[in-house]
Amino acid sequence: MEIVDGVVGNAVEAVSTVPEKVQASAAALKDLLSSLTGMAVDFGLKLIAAILVLVGGMWIARRLSAAFRRALERRKLEPSVVSFMSSFMNIVLRVFVIIISLATVGVQMTSIVAVLGAASLAIGMALSGTMQNFAGGIIIMFLKPFKVGDVIEVAAGKTGVVKKIMIFNTEVHTFDNQVVLLPNGPLANGQITNLTNNGTRRTDIAVSISYGDNVDIARREILAILVADKRVLKKPEPIVFVNNLGDSAVELVARYWTKTDDLLACRGDVLERIYKTLPKKKIRFPFPQIDVHVKK
Repeated sequence: MEIVDGVVGNAVEAVSTVPEKVQASAAALKDLLSSLTGMAVDFGLKLIAAILVLVGGMWIARRLSAAFRRALERRKLEPSVVSFMSSFMNIVLRVFVIIISLATVGVQMTSIVAVLGAASLAIGMALSGTMQNFAGGIIIMFLKPFKVGDVIEVAAGKTGVVKKIMIFNTEVHTFDNQVVLLPNGPLANGQITNLTNNGTRRTDIAVSISYGDNVDIARREILAILVADKRVLKKPEPIVFVNNLGDSAVELVARYWTKTDDLLACRGDVLERIYKTLPKKKIRFPFPQIDVHVKK
C-alpha cells in the first residue's frame, strides 16, 4: 500500500506542475514576441529615417553640386575645369549621403569603414582600367593638352570638338554629329593633335597644270586669288611655287596662312576660284596620261 500511495502521490504532483510550466512557457513566448515586435518597430523607424535621409540627402547633393558648379562658373574658370570639378564633387556628396543613410539604419561606422576598405581594394583590382582613366582625367586637367571647345584628333582616328571633360571620359562631338566618349587613360598617354590650340594655321593647296602651259600666269592668277581673300593673312605673305615635275603635270603649291576658325571655309573658296579662273587664262588641269613612242 505504501508503494502504491507513493506512485499516486508522484503522479498527482507531476500533474499539478504542468499548468505552471505551461504558464512559464507562455510568459517566455510573450516576452520574446514583445521583444521582437519592439525590435521590428525600432528597425522600421530607423529604415524609414534612413530612406528619408537618402532621398533628402540626394536632393541636397544635387543642389550643392549645382551651386558648386555655378560658383566655379562665376570665377570664369575654363569649362573643362568646371565640368571635371563639379562631376567629382557630385560623386563625393552622393557617397557621403549613402554612408549617413547606412549609419542611420544602425550600421556601425567601423563596419562601414572596413567594408569600404575591402570594397575599395576589390573594386580597385577589378576596375584598374577605370582608375587609370581617373588618373588620366587628373593629368588632362593639370597639363591641359586641350580644353572644352578645342578640335582634337586622336590616334584612334577620331576628330571632333571637345564638349566635356569628365572624371573618367572626355566627350567629343565629331563633325558628322556623332558623340564619342574617349577614355581619359589612353587619351592622356596617347597621341593627341590639337587642331585649334594656335590662333593661326598654314594651308598648302597643290594645283597641277599641263606641261606647256605658262607657269608664270598660273602663279600670278593663284596669288591674286589669295591676296583678294580677306581671310588670308598678309603676314606671313602667301606664296605660290613649283613643287614637283610629275609624270603628267607640273605641280604648283599655294601656301598661305589664315585664322584657325577660317581655315576650312577659306580653303574651299580658294579651290573653287582656282578651278573657275585658270581655264579662262588657258591654263589646263591635266588628266593622267602616258606618251607612247612607236619606232619603225
